[in-house]
Amino acid sequence: MSAPIRVVLVDDQALFRAGIRMLVDSQPDLEVVGEASDGREAIGVVRATRPDVVLMDIRMPVMDGLTATAELLTDPVLDGAVPRIVMLTTFDLDEAAARAIRQGASGFLLKDAEPEFLLAAVRTVHAGSAVIAAAATRALFAEFAEPTRAVPPQFGALTDREKEIFALAARGLSNAEIAAREFLSEATVKTHISRILTKLALRDRVQLVVFAFEHGLA
Repeated sequence: MSAPIRVVLVDDQALFRAGIRMLVDSQPDLEVVGEASDGREAIGVVRATRPDVVLMDIRMPVMDGLTATAELLTDPVLDGAVPRIVMLTTFDLDEAAARAIRQGASGFLLKDAEPEFLLAAVRTVHAGSAVIAAAATRALFAEFAEPTRAVPPQFGALTDREKEIFALAARGLSNAEIAAREFLSEATVKTHISRILTKLALRDRVQLVVFAFEHGLA
């Protein structure tokens, strides 16, 4: 059995953290390795524990989740081992969540999400094979869209096939959904996605969605 996915919880409400810890630790493939009650504390915990995924509340005292996320994504101490960060929010159309994702967060979750959905989201963001809550993510960027930017030259470096895969991934389709639609194997889709992310210098699939919206390609 592979090693459990290592998770850090960041939220200023101790009771909320306790509930999420119990849920996550109940799964054989997941493990909570640290907790923090604010963004400043979270940076120290992440440096010490090197988790795979961080569940980060947006609104906290001392340092909010937006600031902590920005610092973690560029933290030289982590030396390239930056975890996937999932923002926790009370609102489905939260401009702060959109800002965090633009900075490099890997998605967002509502704090009242169903337990099974939260667990699936942790696994999904760790695997990198789909966008968490794809429809909600697209709605978020449709609501808080920035002025359309010119399509950068590197997009022209994509092959016709890669542009087709890009368009489907930008709609939030998973590897499995793209594979079924295009009559490809999931391994082939994964290879295409990896090449697209590399050519466009994007961190993950949610950044691909952001790229599509910001350049009028969604």
